[in-house]
Amino acid sequence: MGWSQKRSTALRLAVIIALDVFPCSKASYISPQPISQHPMTTPAPIVPRATESFTAVSECHLHGASVFCLYGTTELQVVVPATATSEIPPTYTGCHNHGDESFCVAPDGSDVEVIGLNSDDPAGHSEEDDAHSESGEQNCHFHAGVEHCVGGSSESSVAQCSRRDRDYNVPLRIGLLFVILVTSFIGVAGPIFLKPILPQKFQPVFLILKQFGTGVIISTALVHLFTHAQLMFTNECLGELGYESTTAAIVMAGMFFAFVIEYTSHRLARKFWARTQYNSEVVGVTVLEAGIIFHSLLIGVTLVVAGDSFFITLFVVILFHQMFEGIALGTRIASIGQSNRADGENANHGQLARGDTTSTQGQTITDNGDSLQESKNLNSLPMPRKFLMAAAFALVTPVGMAIGIGVLNQFNGNDPSTLIALGTLNALSAGILIWVGVVEMWAGDWMFDGELANAGAVVTTLGGLGLVAGMALMSFLGKWA
Repeated sequence: MGWSQKRSTALRLAVIIALDVFPCSKASYISPQPISQHPMTTPAPIVPRATESFTAVSECHLHGASVFCLYGTTELQVVVPATATSEIPPTYTGCHNHGDESFCVAPDGSDVEVIGLNSDDPAGHSEEDDAHSESGEQNCHFHAGVEHCVGGSSESSVAQCSRRDRDYNVPLRIGLLFVILVTSFIGVAGPIFLKPILPQKFQPVFLILKQFGTGVIISTALVHLFTHAQLMFTNECLGELGYESTTAAIVMAGMFFAFVIEYTSHRLARKFWARTQYNSEVVGVTVLEAGIIFHSLLIGVTLVVAGDSFFITLFVVILFHQMFEGIALGTRIASIGQSNRADGENANHGQLARGDTTSTQGQTITDNGDSLQESKNLNSLPMPRKFLMAAAFALVTPVGMAIGIGVLNQFNGNDPSTLIALGTLNALSAGILIWVGVVEMWAGDWMFDGELANAGAVVTTLGGLGLVAGMALMSFLGKWA
């Protein structure tokens, strides 16, 4: 028997002895041939993962100056001291993990690192493993900036509850803060400055914008806020709520809160500011803006803390979102006092034509029309006040973004306390906007002696199209935000 045959026989005996001492899958050791010599019909090897329990690697051999061993049918590199590469043991046993690194024990008791477990190294990576990873991988996306993951194993779902360290592009977020500021201001201030200079024949354009804004507010309340609150209250990291209707109950509380504030304000306004005919409109728009501001502040915070992989997409959606909400609010601010002033003018002109000198709001009407000008001034909300209301909306989302930038390294959207806080605020805002959008805006314009209650067929059709367009477009944005 030649030397090479003796050596081969000795190696085989050593492998058999090692298998008896350290049991593994013997099917892996039937053939000592390198993996590259396996027939093409051999099933693709499954890459072992660092989290799996493995005990040994075997059939160790050299490729140049590097040592490779087999685990199952997967070839893995073993890092050994340079002085030991002349005598490579056939197996390494007692394999274990230290964090993300894997090690096995050499015959002399020293640890050697095993490279290729759950890595992107071509050695030990197969197409079957890629398919396995894709089929078991979670699909993570963001709702209102809070990460929401579906799919994957239950263990992965639990792991998502802990805070994730991400690399945030802070300069980009700071720069886009000013983009949001400018866009929000254009959306809310545009109608305010457009209304006084728009010729009378183009007033239906403004009416369509108002109805578009009504649709935007209603969709924001139901598709965005209500849905986001529900997702947060049903998040697995929060656990199972004892009361399943928590979201709807808080939304109802928001509606009641808006009703109480508006009703009380109307009563006080009629008592202490009776000479101001537009006080009811001011109260309604103020409640509307309060609901939008709560919502916009949350948008700013959650936009910034979204991961970079989704940030740009979410930013574009929020940009349109803020533009549409700005138009909705701006058209209402611009219209404060307009309907009452028009009614007052028509009444005063009729009285003047008859030569009456009756008292209107404590002012005597004379033929020279002086009281008519005073009535106009009385019924017109000053432009600086309208501008301040617009500025409050334009600033609130950038303020929220600034807060988000400040808490980037601490924010965990899946923390139970965070989920409760954001879910509650979203649900309250939804309730406020449902009240204002349905009662004050929708019903107020279309049914309760509003501008569309007795409008002609063309104006009614255009207003209806604007309403539906606002609902549809804002609901479409709800796919991403």
